[in-house]
Amino acid sequence: MAHGNETHGSAYPWTFDPWIVVPLAVLTILYGVGVIRLTWRIRRPGIMLIRVLPYCGGTLALAGALLSPLHWLGEHLFTFHMIEHEIVMAVSAPLIVLARPVGLLLWGLPRTTRHAAGSVMRMAVVRRAWDWCIGATNATIIHGVAIWAWHVPVLFDAAVTDTLLHRLQHLSFFATAILFWWAIVWRSDYGASAWHLFLTMIHTSILGVLMALAPRVLYVAQTQTAMDWGLTPLEDQQLAGMIMWVPAGTVYAAAAMTMLALWIRHSSGRKAQNA
Repeated sequence: MAHGNETHGSAYPWTFDPWIVVPLAVLTILYGVGVIRLTWRIRRPGIMLIRVLPYCGGTLALAGALLSPLHWLGEHLFTFHMIEHEIVMAVSAPLIVLARPVGLLLWGLPRTTRHAAGSVMRMAVVRRAWDWCIGATNATIIHGVAIWAWHVPVLFDAAVTDTLLHRLQHLSFFATAILFWWAIVWRSDYGASAWHLFLTMIHTSILGVLMALAPRVLYVAQTQTAMDWGLTPLEDQQLAGMIMWVPAGTVYAAAAMTMLALWIRHSSGRKAQNA
């Protein structure tokens, strides 16, 4: 089993998976070097702070979800596993997207590598692929497919019992969430962003409802240690479904309402200018 069968004790261990720790450390170092280099050039640290704070918050949230005792708890209870996934998709990803970190990450690279990476990113095929992926409709569908596919019981349980699949699951959630939030924040108008956030809230809530109201246990491997924590497997599954249904749905609803308010304000401003 990828998730050990040991019962819980008084101490909750941290997870030090090199496939998680190394990429996070590399990205953190590159970002830090990029911030220092660019701040030295523009000499306006206040501007940099606006971008650094959400990136740091998003990175810390990602590390907290994947490395802290929350990850260990998620290996033993479906409820905490769901919390972990929602932090990755609905907290960490939007914060990192708000920071627009690509430029600063490139500035953290050596000059030759930076120029080579920039050349690759400017290639027509890369630009077309990126533009297609961050179209609002495409990004919403890609992210939605990743969420629903990985929550098919047989596939979810397979990820619980196989370390490689578990890593791929987390990577899929995070990468598609980055595409989704990038489309919402940077590439769509406020009205379209509100609509796609609303759609995502609806379909994730439906998935949560299906898990919460299911009359039997769907995720056998994930809930097999629930009894050690005072919950039946069905109760553990129901709590996990409630977390996807209500708290996660609230995040998408709040973001949708924010975009809707910005859309109304922007439309009112344009009407006032035309009057």
